[in-house]
Amino acid sequence: MGTESIELVVVEDDPKTMKSLLKLLGAFPDFQVVGSAVSGESAIETISALKPSVALLDLELPGIDGIEVTKRIKKTVPEVEVLILTSFEDEVKVYKAMQAGAGGYLVKGRSSDKIHDAIKDVLTGGTVIEPRLARRFWNYFQSVQAKPEHDNTQVKLDSVESDILQMIARGLTNQETGEVLSMERRTVRSHLSHIYKKLGTSSRAEAVTIALKNGWITL
Repeated sequence: MGTESIELVVVEDDPKTMKSLLKLLGAFPDFQVVGSAVSGESAIETISALKPSVALLDLELPGIDGIEVTKRIKKTVPEVEVLILTSFEDEVKVYKAMQAGAGGYLVKGRSSDKIHDAIKDVLTGGTVIEPRLARRFWNYFQSVQAKPEHDNTQVKLDSVESDILQMIARGLTNQETGEVLSMERRTVRSHLSHIYKKLGTSSRAEAVTIALKNGWITL
């Protein structure tokens, strides 16, 4: 594989789903699956040892569940991005996983292109959220999110920054946001960096929450 390949570890306890994921991911030349695991304990060992770019992680695992695995991974190898794979449309579990440090989640059965975009997106600081669950997710996120430490009352986002956060809140990836707003993915990323700086955060989820609370964007 070339130096550009993105190293992945897949954690899934269902053999059929694992086989299908490995086949799907193997079709992309820019991905390299370097390891896999079928339980929470083995997931922690494998991810800690291999330090992949992204861990695709099932939430419902035997032994230690996906939320606890995420917590431990982000503590020991914080550079690894975690993308949750779930068959459950349960925003409480997803919220807990994202609070633990996951970069987003996908409901199983999404198209290979969607999974490909999601992996690329979490690597560029994105948060991946199912568009059809975005409203429920952010409503829940807002209801349990503590008040941000920074005072954002004096902050002003320009119209492009507001538009970008609006798209992200609806569950669009950086790539999709760029397509809607006629800009390149890297331009979206650059705008997001400015937004984070303005809001005093490094988390896309917190940036969206702050924007929603201040009425800069709506769902």
